[in-house]
Amino acid sequence: MSGTSTSQSSSTGIPRKVVGLAVAGAVGGFLFGFDSSVVNGAVDAMQDTFVLGDALTGFAVAVALLGCAIGAFAAGRIADARGRIPAMKIGGVLFLVSALGTGLAFSVYDLIFWRLVGGLGIGLASVIAPAYISEISPRKHRGRLASLQQLAITIGIFAALLSDALFANAADGAANVLWLGLPAWRWMFLAAAVPAIVYFLIALKLPESPRYLVLHGKEDEAAKVFKTIAPNEDAEISIREILDAVHADKMAARESTLRGHRFGLMPVVWIGIILSVLQQFVGINVIFYYSTTLWKAVGFQEKDSLTISVVTAIVNILVTLVAIALVDKIGRRPILLTGSIGMAVSLGTMALAFASASGSGSDISLQGAWGPIALVAANVFVISFGVSSGPLVSVLLGEIFPSRIRARALGLAAAAQWIANFAITLTFPSMAAASLPLTYGMYALFAVASFFFVMFKIPETNGMSLEEAETLFDKKPQIAK
Repeated sequence: MSGTSTSQSSSTGIPRKVVGLAVAGAVGGFLFGFDSSVVNGAVDAMQDTFVLGDALTGFAVAVALLGCAIGAFAAGRIADARGRIPAMKIGGVLFLVSALGTGLAFSVYDLIFWRLVGGLGIGLASVIAPAYISEISPRKHRGRLASLQQLAITIGIFAALLSDALFANAADGAANVLWLGLPAWRWMFLAAAVPAIVYFLIALKLPESPRYLVLHGKEDEAAKVFKTIAPNEDAEISIREILDAVHADKMAARESTLRGHRFGLMPVVWIGIILSVLQQFVGINVIFYYSTTLWKAVGFQEKDSLTISVVTAIVNILVTLVAIALVDKIGRRPILLTGSIGMAVSLGTMALAFASASGSGSDISLQGAWGPIALVAANVFVISFGVSSGPLVSVLLGEIFPSRIRARALGLAAAAQWIANFAITLTFPSMAAASLPLTYGMYALFAVASFFFVMFKIPETNGMSLEEAETLFDKKPQIAK
């Protein structure tokens, strides 16, 4: 009994080794959040430096999301062929190269290229981190540990927005020179080099996923990892579960393919894709990418918008902590369903608020109580998303796919997620100029769709091993004795 106290966290009962591995794996999520949000404080200065029109500025911001889709799609093949850890190392290198290239860009065209490279790294991290964390986590704690990915993303967003504010304030403006003759906006991008280096060094020390090892015939190595991460569970049983799942897949003659009879893909792959798309179509990134117009409309000065964004990021972190505390206690479905209701109501409220707005385009204002109502509704939306769909979609995507296709299916689902993100990011300015009530009303309808999709298509996976969870989505034939 005394040995348990030294190997497990006293507050969670999870082996400290597992917590350490999950936290280390989630550093990719931090880079994901940092790299995707750091551009927020640099947009205006970039636009002035390179004399960009609105369309080219928007593309320079959104192009990273195209890189994310490509990186996510490629991540599965890399992870299956080379392993989860080599994929992490590649991601670290891409983050570093992007940080240096973007910070030292000499024209908008190479800036766009380096943004695309950074997107490739984000795409890799968005797939590899949840796959790795799910595969090294004991079943009864997997929900909380997998949620660390989303927590790391929210901390990365907060760190990026905070560093943007610090650099801009130190130079008295993002376009002003800070150090070494470089303006503050360039240092905002260069700062991402530090966590990129840390991520690469961490990847050098992490053990490979035991499930990847089993699938590649390295059962002895896998047993050693299982004994480290789950000392109270029988490593041989865990290995046998993986081998049985692989054997059943071979019996079904579907080994290592995503193809199926539902529009060319397996039904479980479509479930992952739809979950990913609905997560983005509720418009969460509108709050983080285009919040300035909203805050100005409710009475704040433009100079305060970055501070408000930092506060919103803090709220996002806190509600993600709530999700981590609840996910393994009350399950995935109740949280997702409640969060969908909260998002639908808050987005609907925002649509009503902006229906009463005067003015048009970016020159709008809300009269009377509608301003505070819109501000509260926006934060309720962030809370509802942050406690439910934000972290739990990643948890489910790490659980529902069969072992033989997990990395590639995650890659496809993440690619769909990034394409959906790109579509929302690119279309919001023109949609908002046409009709903010219609825009937020559309996002509210997608939140309603998310509720019914979870209600009818997503079973509860809480407390199951990965092999047990996948059987809820992927029927297999009985194996002959």
